[in-house]
Amino acid sequence: MDSLRPVSLGCPGMRLKCVNRFAPAVFGAAALASAAWCPVAASPQLQVPSSLIASARASSENTETTIHLDLKQRRISVIRAGQSIGRWPVAIGDPKTPTPTGVFRVETKLVNPQYESTKSGRVHPVTGPASPLGHRWIGFLQQGPNQFGIHGTPWPHWVKIRAAVSNGCVRMLNAHVQKLYELVEVGTPVRITQ
Repeated sequence: MDSLRPVSLGCPGMRLKCVNRFAPAVFGAAALASAAWCPVAASPQLQVPSSLIASARASSENTETTIHLDLKQRRISVIRAGQSIGRWPVAIGDPKTPTPTGVFRVETKLVNPQYESTKSGRVHPVTGPASPLGHRWIGFLQQGPNQFGIHGTPWPHWVKIRAAVSNGCVRMLNAHVQKLYELVEVGTPVRITQ
């Protein structure tokens, strides 16, 4: 299991210690620096045929994907080629620590992120769906030591009532964040509106 260096979060008094079971296949040094995390051991470079790269570029240009978070409705969806895919309820930032608005991009995608307390330094022992971050993390904004993200939660009640309870992060039901995670990539735009 690859252990990643800790990254602070905009979530309640906690820090993210990323635990990723799968090493990334291809990352340049600039991508790792901008994502604010790095693997402990370097991964081998993967050779991809140029015809496959051209095909992927053409495909992505034709199917622009965007995450849209409507804070007023407290609902998140994916817009692909003008069509809405999924409409899921979310819990958002408390009025004292609101979820930021604007247009951002997915900066990180992590499997089984792990919390570390920013106050005590204690690492939360649980990873996966029962962890405070659920089993998927989609980071969209790095602000100083804080990173805001969309993640799962072991407390579905707050999502079901669409509460404003976090320190800025967006909480989803674990089954919903799994679907969202599969639909988006690093670089996908994230549009957050009032």
